[in-house]
Parts: sequence; C-alpha cells; structure tokens
Amino acid sequence: MMIFNKEKRIKYLGFDDFWFFVIGVFVLSYITDYLFNNSFFRFPFIEALINWSVSLFFTICDWFIIRAIIILLRKKYPNFDDDIKRLILLFVAIVSTVILVDIIGNSILSSIFSKNYKSISSSIVLLPIIIISTMTMAIYEAIYYNIRLKKSIREEEQAKQVIVQAQLDTLRNQAQPHFLFNTLNTLRDIIDQNSKEDAKQFVDKLSDVYRFILESGNANLTLVKDELKFAKAYIHIQSERFGDNLQLNWNIPDNKLDKMIVPMSLQLLLENAIKHNIISKAKPLVIHVEVIDDHLVVSNKIQSKSTQLPSTKVGLKNIEKRYKLISSIPIKVKNDGTRFEVSLPLLNSSDKKNHYARINN
Repeated sequence: MMIFNKEKRIKYLGFDDFWFFVIGVFVLSYITDYLFNNSFFRFPFIEALINWSVSLFFTICDWFIIRAIIILLRKKYPNFDDDIKRLILLFVAIVSTVILVDIIGNSILSSIFSKNYKSISSSIVLLPIIIISTMTMAIYEAIYYNIRLKKSIREEEQAKQVIVQAQLDTLRNQAQPHFLFNTLNTLRDIIDQNSKEDAKQFVDKLSDVYRFILESGNANLTLVKDELKFAKAYIHIQSERFGDNLQLNWNIPDNKLDKMIVPMSLQLLLENAIKHNIISKAKPLVIHVEVIDDHLVVSNKIQSKSTQLPSTKVGLKNIEKRYKLISSIPIKVKNDGTRFEVSLPLLNSSDKKNHYARINN
C-alpha cells in the first residue's frame, strides 16, 4: 500500500505525509467525537473508547478515499491552468465521499451492532465533517501548490541559465576571432616590414597567447592576475610592431590580483585603443591600466586617426554584454573628446547574478 511506501507518497503527493496522516486521523477523530458525543467526559472510558473508535473508523475511510481522489485528480489535471477545475472536482468529491461514507458506514455498523448502535442524525454531523475534511485536504493542496510553484520557478531559472550560457558562449567565441583577425593583420605588417626572425618571434609569442586562450577554456570569469598576464603577452606582441611608440603604465595593487573580470576584456580594450589611435614617434600612445574604486580602469588620450580602419564592432559591445549577463554591476565608459576611459568592475563571487552563479555550480 502507498501509505507504507515513502517513495510513492512523495511521488504522488509531493511530500511524505505518513505522520501527517497518522496524527491527522487521530486528531480529527477526537475532534469529531468531542463535537458530537463528548464521549470521554460523558461515558466510562471503555464506552468512550468504543464511541471514539467509530469516529476513527469514519475519519480513516474519509481520509483514504479523498486522498486517493486527490492523487487521481492530480494525475489527470497536473497543470496550473487546471487548478480551478481540479479544486472544484475535489470539493464535489469531498462532499460525495463524506455523505456516502456516512450512509454506508452507518449501515455496516448498524448491521454489526444491531440495536446497540445509534447513529447521530446526518443533518447534525455531515456539514461540520465536510468543512473539517475540506480544511484538512486544503493543507494537501497548499503544500502541493507550493511544491509545484518552486518547481516551476526552478525550471524557468534553468531555462534562463541555458539561454544565458548560450549568449555567453556566443560572445566569448566572437572575441577570439576578433583577436585573431587583428593579430593576423599585425603579423602581415611585421612580415612586410621586419626580418624573418622578428616574424618567428612574433609567432612564438602568438602561440603563447593562444595557449592562454585554450587554457582559459569555457570560463566566463577569470582572475585579474591571469588576464593581466595574457594582456601583457598581447602588448609584447604589439611592441614588435610599434616599439617605444606604444607605452603602457601598469598600476595594479597585489591585493586586487585575485579579483575577477570577464576573460579577454582587458586585452580587447587595449586592442581597441591601438586600433583607433595614432601611434607614432611624434605621437606615442600611452595607455594607463590601473585600479580605481574596485574598477580596472583603462584610459588613453584620444589621438584619432584621419582614416579609421573598418570596425568589427565586437570589442566594447562584447564586453558590455558579457558583464551585463554575468553581473548586475555595469562597466563605465567615459569619452570627453580628449580622453577615452573604460572601467571594468572587479568582481567577487557575491557580485554574480543568481542564475549565473548556478551555471558554474
């Protein structure tokens, strides 16, 4: 029987109702006896126990039958849209069950005990028992509704996680071809302008950079110290092309190295600065990378080129979207016409959005 099978009780009712059933039938049977007979105050203990056992018999019958109907209705009408229909049918079932159990039960007991059994008038008993039964089964329904609601919310969150992860994967995969496109352009210039040894050294450094990209795998956040190492390798590659005309001022305190940022975000900002500004002996490009108020700030003086290279429009928008998906803390962009500055939030685990945190867990 399901009453003795915990797994089935949880499967069909949403929770283990064994003790709820055991305690419930004793309490309700006592309340019913107290309301209509008050046996334990009016009769000797044995006679009172017999009267109470009659109430217990009716309570167990009502509970088992209505409980079985609840399970049947839940199987047939499992959706939230069916709740009203299911509850109406349940109430009708409760009324019908109480009436039928009263009629059949009294008939059985009358045939067994003959003249010694006197049933209470149905008009006095049935309405209160229907109300009590409805209130009891309402507890089942409240628990069932709460469990389904939590499950629905959980499934919705899981669906959001899948979407968010897909978006992050797309953006992350966009960043890598963007980096490759610009790096290959740099390699072409080195081959045109420098010796084969310089080109070989460049390819070696490029190999180191892509080793980092591969090792970072599918991570959506990385430690500042790892991103910094990657960015410095990238700048070393660019220095093969620009020499002392490209200058970096690094000011990252050691206590910020274990903070987290979006992978390749610093490198993309450096790449954009190099791409969109004049870099020459007359106008060297100086890029500042520092930590201000728990933000990694990348800034440079604007030295716009007279002829801008076509943009893939991936860099800054890519970073903005990735931060928006992962954290509630946005990046900050300032452009006063003289200086361009982007601030990347340095994140802790607690700064991640809930759905993102669960993705990694």
